[in-house]
Amino acid sequence: FSGANFYVYSGRVPLPVLMFVVGAVGNLVAIAALSVSQRERKSSAFYTLVCGLAVTDLLGTCLASPITIATYLDPHVLMDSHLCAFHSFLLLFFSLAGLSVICAMAAERYAAICCAFKYRRWHVDRSFAQRVLLGIYLSHALVCCLPAMGMARSERQRSNTWCFIEWRSQAPVATAYTVLYGATSLLLILGTILLNLAVCGALLLMRRRTVTQPVTRASVRERWRALSSAAETQMIVVLVTTSVVVLTCSAPLVVRVFVNRFTLRNDQDADLAAIRIASVNPILDPWIYILLRRSLFRHIRTVSQRRRSSVRTSPPSSPQTNLFYPDLTRDDHVITHQIFSSKREKYPVVSACASLLEGPGFACSLRVCVGFLRLRFSLPLKTCSYNRSG
Repeated sequence: FSGANFYVYSGRVPLPVLMFVVGAVGNLVAIAALSVSQRERKSSAFYTLVCGLAVTDLLGTCLASPITIATYLDPHVLMDSHLCAFHSFLLLFFSLAGLSVICAMAAERYAAICCAFKYRRWHVDRSFAQRVLLGIYLSHALVCCLPAMGMARSERQRSNTWCFIEWRSQAPVATAYTVLYGATSLLLILGTILLNLAVCGALLLMRRRTVTQPVTRASVRERWRALSSAAETQMIVVLVTTSVVVLTCSAPLVVRVFVNRFTLRNDQDADLAAIRIASVNPILDPWIYILLRRSLFRHIRTVSQRRRSSVRTSPPSSPQTNLFYPDLTRDDHVITHQIFSSKREKYPVVSACASLLEGPGFACSLRVCVGFLRLRFSLPLKTCSYNRSG
């Protein structure tokens, strides 16, 4: 371990440190935002699973990142077999747990929308989601501990910054474990995609039936209103966005598992790129929950409604012009009250006009009377102004 190598490794330390800080802070903010949300949201199964995914990402970041940072300071850190096995366990566990939680989120939305009766009969609530999370953690911990129990072997990769299971072991048991891990990850990815497509398809189909066909039962309309509410829309957007991020970040590592298992090509750079892409997932996930909060949805909806209302309403028109004389408007150049008073006794028509001005049709009467008086008496318009209050 020469001084030159030390400077090469230590010069790349700021990037993993930055990723660690951003991931930890983002997940803490996301958990805090979910914790202070409304009571009915905190008690729902979906947001319990979302919080579980944030906790999973936070634990993965806090446990795996310090080891990675240490390897950049000292490349010989992972030469310890026990630490190498532990680092391999962390990468296996949190990669598989993230896929399982996002698949559980998609299954929860599918059951709530497409199987509403069974969803209520099974009492899918916060406690149900907590039991699902506990089952995911226990089962995955058991599966990912198998390499440490002798079923497979963890090895340090060529970059000396991470450990993973031995890709190309010819031992039947190790081969079976590699295929089991890759197949489980692939099934979770495909299941998440299919469930998301089913949820979106069900919503679109229900929307189409509601719009194009006459509905006689009020229950269908009420169900669509519930499904198209702001909270439901936010859940679907959060689910789809999180699924895209998780699957995009996890798929390269799953692909490398099968490529290294069934081909003879040894591409260490591709393996390193896959694990780096997977490490970005815990950094991006929490910002989805933060940016797609319901308060932001309300703000966007309010802004859109204001824009629609401003487009529908015509711009304020200029002061109304008299039909007979264009230079006579509602707000200026009108007859004074004194003129009406002086002409009231002499001319009955002026008295009638004055009575109309005192009634509810003030504005309309004023315009008609002023035009008539100008025709009848040739009165000047710009001598004075009329005070509406007196």
